[in-house]
Amino acid sequence: MSLQRYMAAVTCAVFISTGAVSGQDQIKAVGDEVTFRPTNINPPFTSIIWKHRSGSDVIKAIEWDIDDGFSIPNPRFKDITTLDNTTGHINITNLTLIHSGVYTIDINSKEQEKRFTLKVEKPVPKPETEIERISNPDVVNLRCRYSETIIWKNAAGKTLNGSKNHLPGEFITVENTRNQTNFYTCTLKNDVSEKTSDRVYERDLFKGEDVKNTADSVPVFIFPQIFLLVIVCVF
Repeated sequence: MSLQRYMAAVTCAVFISTGAVSGQDQIKAVGDEVTFRPTNINPPFTSIIWKHRSGSDVIKAIEWDIDDGFSIPNPRFKDITTLDNTTGHINITNLTLIHSGVYTIDINSKEQEKRFTLKVEKPVPKPETEIERISNPDVVNLRCRYSETIIWKNAAGKTLNGSKNHLPGEFITVENTRNQTNFYTCTLKNDVSEKTSDRVYERDLFKGEDVKNTADSVPVFIFPQIFLLVIVCVF
């Protein structure tokens, strides 16, 4: 048997052994809504049950039958879940983290093969950038203490590589380039949101050093001229 045929046979065996077909997998933010739309189901319908699986728990999200109508037995789905009994579509609003999991549908007391996976995540917060001073006055570390994906950028829009150590999050090392308009930002990103910190300008990181450099740049020969001017004014 060729390798290609062997791999095809293994793939088929996996699908047969699992007996499940992936449906519409979705990732949503807390507070969003989701709709699952089963396909290849044929009316007439006498009963529809949507179930929610989370870990080892299986509960009914919503159900309908031709005699008793609609029912939402679990408080987790009350007031936020609707079912179209002509299509089997389910809609859930105001999602929270506990709504993550796998959803299945029973049509006329028979569970359908498709699985619908939902992952609910919190939107990321607006990050704050911490300034870590070190012994070198021309160098500082900027840190974002978060577990989400972190993207560092400078004023030119260049993405900078962050580093990790024993502290949470990532940091970058910034050197004083004496560029007053240069700045740095930290962006947090996950599957449902992205937020960027306020700009941290280089001029605010090295204030004392900038003043020192300006004073050092004054020509020495100016001071004798000022002294002579004072003597002339006195006499």
